[in-house]
Amino acid sequence: MHMTTNPQNLILVTGATGTTGRRVAERLAARGVPTRSGSRNGRPPFDWADESTWPAVLDGVTAAYLVYYPDIVAPGAVETVERFARLAVRSGCRRLVLLSGRGEEAAQRAEQVVMDSGAEWTIVRSAFFAQNFSEKGFEDFIRAGVVALPAPEVGEPFVDADDIADVVTAALTEDGHTGQLYEVTGPRLMTFAEATAEIGAATGRDLEYHRITEAEFIAGLVAQGIPEETATVFAEIFGTVLDGRNAYLTNGVERALGRPPRDFTEYARDAAATGVWHA
Repeated sequence: MHMTTNPQNLILVTGATGTTGRRVAERLAARGVPTRSGSRNGRPPFDWADESTWPAVLDGVTAAYLVYYPDIVAPGAVETVERFARLAVRSGCRRLVLLSGRGEEAAQRAEQVVMDSGAEWTIVRSAFFAQNFSEKGFEDFIRAGVVALPAPEVGEPFVDADDIADVVTAALTEDGHTGQLYEVTGPRLMTFAEATAEIGAATGRDLEYHRITEAEFIAGLVAQGIPEETATVFAEIFGTVLDGRNAYLTNGVERALGRPPRDFTEYARDAAATGVWHA
C-alpha cells in the first residue's frame, strides 16, 4: 500500500522555502498529499534553532523531510537533528527522510542519528546542487560575468535539485525506500570552471571563472548581508568536499527512480530560459 492512499497522512517538509524543500512541497501538493510547511513563516512557525516551535509543527505528522539550516555540517547540527528526530518519533512520525552531504564526517554522524531514531528512514546524500548557480547566490556572479569561488580544479558531479526532490518525494510517499541510503549525483564530473562555461554557452555570454581564497569568499558573502558564521560554514564546505574525495559518480537517482539523472547541460538550458541570469 502506498502511504498516499491513507487520508490520515500529514507530511512535514522542513526547509519548505529552500531549493529542495520547495520542490518537494510542490510535488506532494500535486499528488494531493496533506503537507505542512516547516519554515519560520509557516503556520505554525518552525525554526531549527528554537525547540519551542517543534512540538506544534510535529503534531499529527506521519512523515517528515529533514533539511537542516544553514547546513548539516554546521556546529551543533548533529545534536539538533538527533533531538528533533527523537521527538518526531515520540510524536507519532513514522518516516524520516534526511538530506545529507557527500564526504562530510558531520553529515554522516547526522545520518546515523536518524538511522538510530526508531523511524523508517531514508538518507539522500547529495552532491553539489546545480541550482547553486541559479538559486543560491551564484546567479549574482553570472549576471556580473565573473564567477569567483574558492573551488579547486576538481571534478564535481553536480546534481539537479529536481532529481533530489523526485527521490525525496518517492521516499516520503512510496514503499520500498526504507533503510536505503541514496547517494545522488549528476551523470558526469565537471569543474566549477567547466560548469561556468556550460552556463556561458546556454546564455550566449563569455563568462569568466576565478578561483579566490576562502577569506575573500567569506568577505564577499558578509558584504551581501550573510552572517559571518554562516558564510564560514559555506566556505569550509568548499575546502573539504572539493579536495577530490567526491570526484566520482554514483547511481542513487537511478536506484531510487529507475531513470538516469538529468545532465547539467539540460539544467543550464532550462535555467537560462527563465531569464535568471540576465545581466
